[in-house]
Amino acid sequence: MKLPRRRFLHLAAGAAFPAVSRIAQAQAYPTRPVRVIVGFAPGGAPDIVARLLGPTLSERLGQSVYVENRTGAGSNIATEAVVNAEPDGYTLLLVSPPNFVNAALYEKLNYNFIRDIAPVVALIRVPNVMEVNPSVPAKSVPEFVAYAKVNPDKLNMASGGIGTSVHMAGELFKMMTGVRMPHVPYRGVGAAYPDLLAGQVQVMFDSTPGSIEFIRSGRLRALGLAAVTRSPVLPDLPTIAEFVPGYESSALHGVGAPRNTPPEIIERLNTEFNAALSEPMIKARLIDMGATLLGGTPAEFGKLFVDETEKWGRVVKFAGIKAS
Repeated sequence: MKLPRRRFLHLAAGAAFPAVSRIAQAQAYPTRPVRVIVGFAPGGAPDIVARLLGPTLSERLGQSVYVENRTGAGSNIATEAVVNAEPDGYTLLLVSPPNFVNAALYEKLNYNFIRDIAPVVALIRVPNVMEVNPSVPAKSVPEFVAYAKVNPDKLNMASGGIGTSVHMAGELFKMMTGVRMPHVPYRGVGAAYPDLLAGQVQVMFDSTPGSIEFIRSGRLRALGLAAVTRSPVLPDLPTIAEFVPGYESSALHGVGAPRNTPPEIIERLNTEFNAALSEPMIKARLIDMGATLLGGTPAEFGKLFVDETEKWGRVVKFAGIKAS
């Protein structure tokens, strides 16, 4: 059927206007404050990273960038809020390790992380560090493995909760070494430290920033860094991989947006986050935390979505972990 010329032009214009509108919106972006949702309480690594980058991003975007903490359900509440937000670049997610674990940990989620969150940029990796109470006689990773195998189920492994990076680092170690250590989850890593320092629990695989002062003061003994290479923050500490080949556990943090966010906005955000990471003050602060700076393209971060989800899914399945 041949359409009348006037009708054809009307339909063609209707198809073109949304595209033109999206492009115009992206070119004008942002025209109001940008919100970054963090799924954890203030003071943790995700919150610190978001608040550290916020002022520089505000200057570069010409709009306020503020952090909103939405805790609960292993970051699922925060993630779902972003999934359901308008895909306009004004609501972003501070992506953290549970986002890669939860697909395997929870039997049913109201979203699919890989499908529903658009990758913007990878920010940092923060390695876990294996630390023990000084009452544990082992002074190296091989000594610890030997001691734990002679004393199965006698060493208690603390974490900041089921499915956290600290928990998964310990489960990966158990999977790769065959040691048996009961898991004792706490409501956050901060709640675990008093018992670890008192010897009520004996080992934890915390993030480097949370551990470093206890290690430097001698109140805890570090046995190994869960990174690919040694860290300038703890230069004399060997990596766990030097004794357990292939072992690596680090907290990957980045930024995501609701799916269907216009590519032009994703690209703008990617550019500005990469620029913020290159600021000398921010670089120095993150490196002092023991972090490795990443940056890169949305596609590169998207590949990490898949790689991390597959890696931790295998650990969850092997250990038979269930959400509480």
